[in-house]
Amino acid sequence: MRTERVAATCIGVVKIYWTATGEVHALKGADALFPTATLTAIVGPSGSGKTSLLRILAGLDRPTAGSVTVGNVEVSALSHIALHRFRRRLVGYVFQRPSDNLIPYLNVNQHLEQAISLKGARRSRDDIPMLLEALGLAGRQQHLPQQLSGGEQQRVAIAQAAAGEPKLLIADEPTAELDSDSGHAVIEALTGLTDKGMAVVVSTHDNEVVKAADRTLFLRHGTVEAEAEQSRMLSVIDASGRIQLPPSALRLFPNHRAVLEITNEEIRIVPP
Repeated sequence: MRTERVAATCIGVVKIYWTATGEVHALKGADALFPTATLTAIVGPSGSGKTSLLRILAGLDRPTAGSVTVGNVEVSALSHIALHRFRRRLVGYVFQRPSDNLIPYLNVNQHLEQAISLKGARRSRDDIPMLLEALGLAGRQQHLPQQLSGGEQQRVAIAQAAAGEPKLLIADEPTAELDSDSGHAVIEALTGLTDKGMAVVVSTHDNEVVKAADRTLFLRHGTVEAEAEQSRMLSVIDASGRIQLPPSALRLFPNHRAVLEITNEEIRIVPP
């Protein structure tokens, strides 16, 4: 990790959806932090809560319980108007489908100018050519979305989300619908933003994204099971002292009970 500063934190985040068939507990007390200048990959099986966590971080959904902070802003406590302002100023969001991020009748330059105007960051207009060049889009300023490849569309979406230098850029499986070459270009674009000090959070099933990430959070059953950083795998202890064991270790505890052996130097968790 290149810095200890934190761009966003989630503490005890719960998200419950109510459907015709009953309650769906998408998140069950998730704790996580997201450092600046860092690419964090969020992985886990379908239904583990990845998209719910991203949408709550971005202020697109509210948590049922828990605390979410981005920069110095407590997101979960914002009014509707303040939440709208927060989404414009502090967060950039990239959807999975390239076409969902762009307006068909606006060219590349117009997309970025609109994003900068909405975020109230007029001084960033002079940075548009530099941003497009950094993302491999020089010479594409006048192109409409349908004149771009899927990978180019996704990089325009990243440029649009990064306009105005938000605290946090969030991407929901940005390489899922791309070929390997286009996916690689998108990964390079995201890692390039961390070099500029931005916190980037990506949900993914793509191994290449995980390899490029500075750290990886593993979600399971709506909680953060573990995190990996610099080739180390760490189990996560939540604010209540609960620890998640990886699925491969659960077979050792068929009765869901464990003995804790505590010494001055370590704690061992062993079957009874």
